[in-house]
Amino acid sequence: MSQQMQGQPMIILGEDAQRMKDKSAQEHNIAAARAVADAVRSTLGPKGMDKMLVTSMGDIVVTNDGVTILDEMDIDNPTAEMIVEVAETQEDEAGDGTTTAVAIAGELLKNAEDLLDQDIHPTAITGGYTMAADHAKEAVEEISIDIDNDDDEILQQVAKTSMTGKGAEQHKDPLAELIVDAAQAVTVEADDGSTIVDLAYLKIETQTGSSAEASELLEGAVVSKDPVHEDMPTTVEDAQPLLVDFALELDEAEADTQVNVTDPDQLQNFIEQEEKQLREMVDDIVDTGANVVFCQKGIDDMVQHYLAKEGILAVRRVKRSDIEFLREVLGAEIVSDLDDATADHLGAGSVSRDEDEELFYVEGSGEEAHGVTLLLRGSTEHVVDEVERGVNDALDVVGSALSNGSVVPGGGAPEVEVARELREYADSVSGREQLAVEAFADSLEVVPRVLAENAGLDPIDALVDLRSAHSDGDARAGLNVTTGDIENTFDGGVVETGSIKKQAMSSASEAANLVLKIDDIISAGDLSTEGDGDEGGPGGAGGMGGMGGMGGMGGMGGAM
Repeated sequence: MSQQMQGQPMIILGEDAQRMKDKSAQEHNIAAARAVADAVRSTLGPKGMDKMLVTSMGDIVVTNDGVTILDEMDIDNPTAEMIVEVAETQEDEAGDGTTTAVAIAGELLKNAEDLLDQDIHPTAITGGYTMAADHAKEAVEEISIDIDNDDDEILQQVAKTSMTGKGAEQHKDPLAELIVDAAQAVTVEADDGSTIVDLAYLKIETQTGSSAEASELLEGAVVSKDPVHEDMPTTVEDAQPLLVDFALELDEAEADTQVNVTDPDQLQNFIEQEEKQLREMVDDIVDTGANVVFCQKGIDDMVQHYLAKEGILAVRRVKRSDIEFLREVLGAEIVSDLDDATADHLGAGSVSRDEDEELFYVEGSGEEAHGVTLLLRGSTEHVVDEVERGVNDALDVVGSALSNGSVVPGGGAPEVEVARELREYADSVSGREQLAVEAFADSLEVVPRVLAENAGLDPIDALVDLRSAHSDGDARAGLNVTTGDIENTFDGGVVETGSIKKQAMSSASEAANLVLKIDDIISAGDLSTEGDGDEGGPGGAGGMGGMGGMGGMGGMGGAM
């Protein structure tokens, strides 16, 4: 980069720096963003395929969860990472719909490229996209269907729709019942009358070795640990548990500490002093009245011995998350210093042992105790991991339906209806923003098109039939990917939540606008991730906007 000054070029960038301007920068960014969308779009819908992700360490993840795929991929392009953030935001805010959000973002940029080719300024496009996104969210509200919080049938349909096409689909009927029961168990009514689903009081545990149908919802918590001493009781009906987050051991001496012992009595005194301190720890626990101890750290062998003699059940190395969940389940307080421990810190409930499963079941009692555990089972680690991802998404979606008290039909129905609304709205928009609003409407229809593609159906025929049905006033008409028919998907049991749709449209439009407003890319190093292409054109950006790094997942090559 140089500027002519008195006949001499002024160099202001480093020797290795590269720069892309205007059309080249826009093409580079759009290509990178679309490459991300293309990487996950084949996973969309009930007939979507899975991805096998192999990390550099050789770990394998098999999934069709959009955000999981993008998190695991080795993406080194800054624009592509901006699109990955769309999926992460969608996951955080709505819990599902990550692939939908990324697909819409990619389509918005694809259609924006056509507008840029017509010499429409990026500001006009971003302005139109913003107007369209605001109107689209209002349109989703209009087609929402109110439901009751105790309408188990519809809530289970919401859970099943979320799980369909994922690893949990094979057992979606029993899992949907568990998910709805679990979400309702942690649902409370706020003082202002609103419904709050607090999933912090719901813990998910996994076990391998049996079918997902054997999954169950348990009152209280599950701790997958063994008693620290064989002489300890394994069942305590009237439990008064103590939760500690420090080691029940003596502090280790510094590594370079030396003790010179000249007399056997000195050694004996040293040992007796240690035993006395350990015994005092146990006495402090006994004084509180505790008969169960859950310890986050280690427990000294001598302490284990004394606790067993006192008839106290102790469990060590309990995960921090489990300790915090036990606090809610038992109504206890976590103790960080035994000197301060009193009976007021203890919880109340019962602890029982399942020797076959090697699990402790912990139930709370009293008004302050609350919390449930969803114990998911699967035949292998990979199976149960994918089931957990599907159940997590379904829980978030059911929680959203309970909180908002409304749902929308699925199968592409909301996108086609909102697109129809936007085309009508575009007629009232003046200026070049009108074309951007229409492009936004076209972009939303990527959802039914990809649903049809992934099901082996003709996407053009499906979209034409959907548009026709919505033009005739059937706002709930969606695509049945099993039969290929256009039908009322709400009646067909394909039910989603409006919050997923609104969040997907919002985050996708904001990400697209962010990318479109970039007209200059200045890089301290090589913009290309492949080869030595010319920096001035999109071909110099790794052939597809610098996405060469997407294939670098531990030797996956172009497998994505």
